[in-house]
Amino acid sequence: MASASLLKTSPVVDKSEWVKGQTLRQASASIVRCHPVTPSGLTVRASSYADELVKTAKSIASPGRGILAMDESNATCGKRLASIGLENTEANRQAYRTLLVSAPGLGQYISGAILFEETLYQTTIDGKKMVDVLVEQNIVPGIKVDKGLVPLAGSNDESWCQGLDGLAPRSAAYYQQGARFAKWRTVVSIPNGPSELAVKEAAWGLARYAAISQDNGLVPIVEPEILLDGEHGIDRTFEIAKKVWAEVFFYLAQNNVMFEGILLKPSMVTPGAECKDKATPQQVADYTLSLLRQRIPPAVPGIMFLSGGQSEVEATLNLNAMNQVPNPWHVSFSYARALQNTCLKTWGGRPENVKEAQEALLIRAKANSLAQLGKYTGEGESEEAKQGMFVKGYVY
Repeated sequence: MASASLLKTSPVVDKSEWVKGQTLRQASASIVRCHPVTPSGLTVRASSYADELVKTAKSIASPGRGILAMDESNATCGKRLASIGLENTEANRQAYRTLLVSAPGLGQYISGAILFEETLYQTTIDGKKMVDVLVEQNIVPGIKVDKGLVPLAGSNDESWCQGLDGLAPRSAAYYQQGARFAKWRTVVSIPNGPSELAVKEAAWGLARYAAISQDNGLVPIVEPEILLDGEHGIDRTFEIAKKVWAEVFFYLAQNNVMFEGILLKPSMVTPGAECKDKATPQQVADYTLSLLRQRIPPAVPGIMFLSGGQSEVEATLNLNAMNQVPNPWHVSFSYARALQNTCLKTWGGRPENVKEAQEALLIRAKANSLAQLGKYTGEGESEEAKQGMFVKGYVY
């Protein structure tokens, strides 16, 4: 599939007329100034932020680095804190997030951090802005912009992701606060079908979000998660993901999204979590890379895989296997639990454990950095890191 920049056939907008933050994707051609151009000169510009979007995406998709997903909602963060015996208070959330963003040398392995809205506006326990601490570590701040999953009427007990209403002004405010990329997560359930309705709704929502994000200076992370739930084999996952990814990129092009200014956050192609036939890292890599080559344009700078309930070690081994061959994209990670699990348990809510917990985070970050470079061996991993984290019916 060609880049979205080759699929638009509408007139070019004079750059001198661009206004920062203004939406340029209008249906009526009378709103823009038209210039006669040859077919080879037709382009799509993702608002006045085009150059910045490309630069941001390339910065996040830099060698040996990936994304720390720490955008858990306050409710989900509360579940994590409860697992170590802490109350879900803003002070406890602040303490844990401070631990994460201030880990010494984190920027060597982490290029971007996805934040929840509270965190974007929050300070550390020392009074510094979380965003400033990240930038000092050469980590690009990002923001979760979706409003969560709700039941999809007319479907087979499936869901859709809400949050498009008011997204443009929210995105503009997030940019002003220091965010430079965004994340929108929608899911597809294989045991529930998936229905054609659910797939199209997921793809369209992602495409609208991506277009709005780019218009407001945020690189959109496009996350069509294929849930691990189910007894299906790896071939069934491949079949469904192939359909979902095709729909997503079709609608991204329809919405004039600039592929050079996005990042894809897909699930790896694996068997369902309850399938008796487990896949080796090499099998996961073969299936996943095959699908990427069939569906994802080389113009996309980075493929930042989610872990989706895999164990810390499993997610790292699978990523490493995918980087044993050259790829046209930066193939990396955007992990939450697969980076934080051991770190959280090591901390346990105790101030005296902060340094040790940060070291645990850095161990996982370095392991995945090596996996992005195809140099991870798996030696010396703890038993804790090998424990699976799949939760049936997991609500994010």
